[in-house]
Amino acid sequence: MSPLFDLSGKVAIVTGSSRGIGKAIAEALADQGARVVISSRNQDVCDEVAAAINVAHPGAAIAVAASISSKDALQHLVDETVRQFGQVDVLVCNAASNPYYGPMAGISDEQFRKTLDNNVIANHWLINMVAPGMLEREDGSIVIISSVGGLVGSATIGAYNISKAADFQLARNLAAEFGPKGVRVNCIAPGLIRTDFAKALWENPDTLKSVTRHTPMRRIGEPHEIAGAAVFLASPASTFMTGQAIVVDGGSTTGIGL
Repeated sequence: MSPLFDLSGKVAIVTGSSRGIGKAIAEALADQGARVVISSRNQDVCDEVAAAINVAHPGAAIAVAASISSKDALQHLVDETVRQFGQVDVLVCNAASNPYYGPMAGISDEQFRKTLDNNVIANHWLINMVAPGMLEREDGSIVIISSVGGLVGSATIGAYNISKAADFQLARNLAAEFGPKGVRVNCIAPGLIRTDFAKALWENPDTLKSVTRHTPMRRIGEPHEIAGAAVFLASPASTFMTGQAIVVDGGSTTGIGL
């Protein structure tokens, strides 16, 4: 294992890690030596993912269910991680919500608030729960999974894109605050990835063709293709990187046109 990417002895919480991008990230972190905490709303599914990781890496994973909409549940997630693993070295804020597709004029206040609460406020809560320990040790990496949606406009997922743009700024602000103590905060901005979360954007062949038409790689991504960026940001390889966003989108934001 390259020392640049060695996560031996590190403890990582990954939200939304029972499937999709979060699961791929948790598995990749464990492959590099980290102990990982699998978390989503469903304890049974989290247990299954943790058990599979422990087959490959005995003792490397635990499962702690938590809804990102509950501040108390997130605090329990952090407290239980510290109780069982001692501390939190890496936080990956991956879980998110997108309850509405359509123009902004049609979104209800409740849907808009849910999008902002789960995609921005919940990250703010969780980061501030783990940050004190990181700042005291003067070491830690926080990774927010944003989206290329935060870089562009959309007639169908505008509220989601607004929340993801806010995540970029959340990372920049916290990088400024935490940088003097050696704690880093960065974002990953995936393009369209083949997950259940994004199924509405890729399961229809016509929609998929439209989405990939102007993408240089002419396809959408797979969850494991985001995991490498997370390993990089969690590891010693990125110790001089903070307040930034890594775009992993097959080139879809290059603006290649027709």
